[in-house]
Amino acid sequence: MSDIRTFNYHASDAELDDLRQRLNSSRWAEPETPDDWSQGVPLAYLRELCGYWADGYDWRRCETALNQYPQFVTKIDGLDIQFMHIRSPHEDALPLVMTHGWPGSVLEFMKVVGPLSDPTAHGGSASDAFHIVCPTLPGFGYSGKPTAPGWNIERIGRAWGELMARLGYSSYVAQGGDWGSLVTLAMGVSETEHCAMLHSNMPVLSLSEEILANPDATERKYLARSQNYWDVECGYSKEQSTRPQTVGYGLVDSPIAQAAWVVEKFWSWSDCNGHPENIFSRDELLDNIMLYWLPAAGASSARIYWESFASLLQPQPQIHIPVAVSIYPLELFPASRRWCEERFTKLVHYNELDRGGHFAAFEQPELFINELRTSFAHVRT
Repeated sequence: MSDIRTFNYHASDAELDDLRQRLNSSRWAEPETPDDWSQGVPLAYLRELCGYWADGYDWRRCETALNQYPQFVTKIDGLDIQFMHIRSPHEDALPLVMTHGWPGSVLEFMKVVGPLSDPTAHGGSASDAFHIVCPTLPGFGYSGKPTAPGWNIERIGRAWGELMARLGYSSYVAQGGDWGSLVTLAMGVSETEHCAMLHSNMPVLSLSEEILANPDATERKYLARSQNYWDVECGYSKEQSTRPQTVGYGLVDSPIAQAAWVVEKFWSWSDCNGHPENIFSRDELLDNIMLYWLPAAGASSARIYWESFASLLQPQPQIHIPVAVSIYPLELFPASRRWCEERFTKLVHYNELDRGGHFAAFEQPELFINELRTSFAHVRT
């Protein structure tokens, strides 16, 4: 059997001291000219957030929370993949691989892994139990950083198939949002012998001219939201998909740069009513940023855009295994049922939620849990 090693999150005191020193000696830009977030993260808020990061934040609390779940590392296709593996106490639980995206991390799933893996301890039914695998994407967190091109979404999807096989799961289901959705959908093409069903909260589609010819009112709204991404939101992705190394230097060297680069998206992409701390705690925001800062992943995590962003613009292959889709109102690329049916020939569940955004499990854990339970009931025996 291939080697699987235990892993524990642990930053050295020297790493944490270095972070505080960098935060306390930062050189700040002048304030934004408008009185809002339209130019990026406002100076006053970023200074407040980073002040707390330096003098009030406790990374050891986050380490303890992460390490309460079994953590491992294994080498797949020459690269170390770090992952969380939570076996349900219910032996006949359904194996589930869940994949995060950028600028998220496995922390997106921390509110849902308990109820999903041990539903009876959270007021649920044993028939809804999952064995959960949460891998960290290559170049993110404490997974290995690729040293040569080639780690695109298709390769990652195949690696996840190998990971699930290595863990002894001959049949499983998969879930993802953001890049996790792209990896999950890639598995719906390459891993069909073992992957029984997919769930996506950001379905990536390439719509035909015919289906775009007569959009209804909801579809026109969805098209406008997608266009807003290309008009207003995609500057970061243009940089990361063309020059990830250039932007990476600043992200790896400056904690305030890394914080601003990430927290802006939690403001813009979440259903937060104008401020990220309306939906996420300050600690939750910083915990996630730490999984970029501590492993110096600013450049390496950006490279997934260089590897795969162009695939968003290419025709997407149809997927013929069962697929479930949950559409949250503040998602970047919402999709109608009709659009989804063009790519997913077995769309077994489609639901438009009344609240939530891009970070579905992190923002609305109860809704997310219910969506997965309802969706994957279609393949339980």
